[in-house]
Order: sequence, then C-alpha cells, then structure tokens
Amino acid sequence: MKKKLMALFLVLAMALTMVACGTGADNNTGSNAADNTANNTANDAAGNNTADDAAENETPELSGTMKVVATSENYVTLFDKFTEETGVTVELLSMSSGEVLSKLRAEGGTPSADLWFGGGIDAFMSAKDDGLLEQVNFDAAADLAAEYKDSENYWFSKGITIVGFLLNNTLMNELNLTAPASWSDLLDESYAGEIIMSNPAVSGTNYAVVNALLQTMGEEEGWNYFEGLNSNIAYYAKRGSDPSNKVISDEYAIGITYIDGTIEALLEDYDVTIVYPEDGIPWVPEGVAVFKNAENVDAAKYFVEWLFSNDENLQLLAEIDQKTSVKAIKPTMEGIELSYDTGILMDEDLSLFGSKRDDILAQFETLMGDKAVDE
Repeated sequence: MKKKLMALFLVLAMALTMVACGTGADNNTGSNAADNTANNTANDAAGNNTADDAAENETPELSGTMKVVATSENYVTLFDKFTEETGVTVELLSMSSGEVLSKLRAEGGTPSADLWFGGGIDAFMSAKDDGLLEQVNFDAAADLAAEYKDSENYWFSKGITIVGFLLNNTLMNELNLTAPASWSDLLDESYAGEIIMSNPAVSGTNYAVVNALLQTMGEEEGWNYFEGLNSNIAYYAKRGSDPSNKVISDEYAIGITYIDGTIEALLEDYDVTIVYPEDGIPWVPEGVAVFKNAENVDAAKYFVEWLFSNDENLQLLAEIDQKTSVKAIKPTMEGIELSYDTGILMDEDLSLFGSKRDDILAQFETLMGDKAVDE
C-alpha cells in the first residue's frame, strides 16, 4: 500500500512539473513573440527611415531647359555633368554681373534666365534687396562658411576673386618705367596713359577694387586716390578680361586685373609679370543664385544643392576656375587646399558692397567721364 501511494505521489509530482514547465514555455513563447513583434516594428521603422533618407537623396523629377547667365562659357563641362545626371538641358549665356543686374531690373520680375552663375557679390546683394532672387534651402548649406553666403540663403559663393597688376615687361623697359609694388605706386605720373582698368559698373571684380580701397583708405582719402589714378588710366574697359588681354597684346604696360590660374599661365607664353600689391589685395566672392519667378526654378534650385552638396562637383568647378578658393567657401571639403595665405587680403566688410553700390558707381561714373567706353 505504501509503495502504491509513493508511486502515485511520484506520478502527481511529475505531472505538476510538466505543467509548470509547459506554462513557462508558453510564457517564454509569448515573451519572444512580443520581442519579435517589437523588433520587426523597429526594423520596419528603420526601413522606412532609410527609404525616406534615400528618397531625400534621390534626384527629383526635373525636365526642360535651364537657362544660365554666367561670367564665362568655360563652365560648359560642369553644366554638361549636371545634364548627364538630371536630364535637364542647359543654355549658357556669358554676361558680366553688372549687365545681369541691369537686365534683371529691366525685366520687371519676369527673368529671361533661371540661374545666375558668377560675378561680383555686390550685384547679388543688390538683387536680393530688390526682391529679385529665390531662397534656396538645402542641408549642405550648413557646411558653407557664413562669411561667404547670404544669411537667408538667397545667394552663395562659388569662389573668391583676388585682384592685382599684370605688367608688360617689354613696354615697361621701353618706357623706362619702374614696376609698381603697391596701389599708391600707381599714382606716379610716369604711368599716365599706360594703365587699363575695367569699368566697375559692369565688372564686379573692379567694383570690389573701388569698394575695398574706399574702405581701407576712408571715403575722403579714397576718392582723392581715384581722382589721381584716373589721371593715369587710358580708359575703362567693358569686360573684366580686357586689362590682361590688352597688356599681353602690347597695347598697355599695366593692367589692373583679377589673378587666377589663367593669368598665371600667361607667364609661360608672354613676357609679363604679376604683382600682388604689398599694401593689400582686394577680393570679392563670386556669387551663385536663382532668379525669382524663373521659368525652371526647380532645376535651378536643385543645381545649387547639387553643386555644394558634392565635393566632386566643387572640385570640377575649381579645375575650371583654376582657383583653390572654393576650399575657403566649404572648409570641410576634401581633395583641395588653399594656394595662398588669406592674410594678404584686405580687411573688407562685405555688407557694404551691396548697400554702397549705387552711390559709389554714381560718383565713379562722374569721375570716369569720357574714359568709360562701351565697345
């Protein structure tokens, strides 16, 4: 009897143990299922985020033609790359920044182009103040140096233009002229009729020279300086490239000109010398902006994002411009380093470039008189 009772107890104990184990297994299964559901939900959310991120990075649906006004036709390679990646065809028109601003104002809010590419930043500032530009917001804008872009993203800089002198060594020797080392040296009477400079009303680069020297010298001394310089100027050219072209063609001994890789290359083929003024180098950012009410505003806005978001595109731009200054615009970019010391640049307040533009150009027009040509 005792043995039977003992056997019964053992059977009951085993049964209870199995029930307990089964319950635990059920609980674990439920717990695991809940965990799996949570994990799947998280994975789905992560997948959705990834999809959203990918969608943001995808090229938007663009079409048609993007019309671009630029300072040079050399940018065709850059715009060809944009066409290959987006399907948007590009029409390129070469025009100075002053000409663009005048045309833009004359068009009365209905621009004939979509994108403005290159030229002195003063014209872009004035265009923004006149309500002629489109705001362009994109993530990579945060990587651009604050001093080289509009605080509200109406214009951006694609590089920096610096200004110096180009000397024709043959003419300098024939005329027994001493090479100028500074801006003040250009007032020497021996240079009369041998200096050529572009009209600051059409050349943003040369407007930068005027504004920078006025800031550096002060209004009164600065205008006195330009009165003296005007006595030595042969004439004020319409195009920014004229001073260097006239110097290498033996027409004038001294050209006030932008300095970049194209000017440096002249040293190999011509008997010329570049002078970086020891009393300071004027500089100006080169603008990029989208015209307000442009016909293909979507393509133009995407081009700005496309350019500044991809270092490969910026490197191509640097190769075309033959400048390294894009590194100053986007300090985080890889594969390029500045080729000059920024300490040699004049201390300039860019906010004065746009606000002072009309007053400065009006006074300079009077100063130039009949030396301003329209050829």
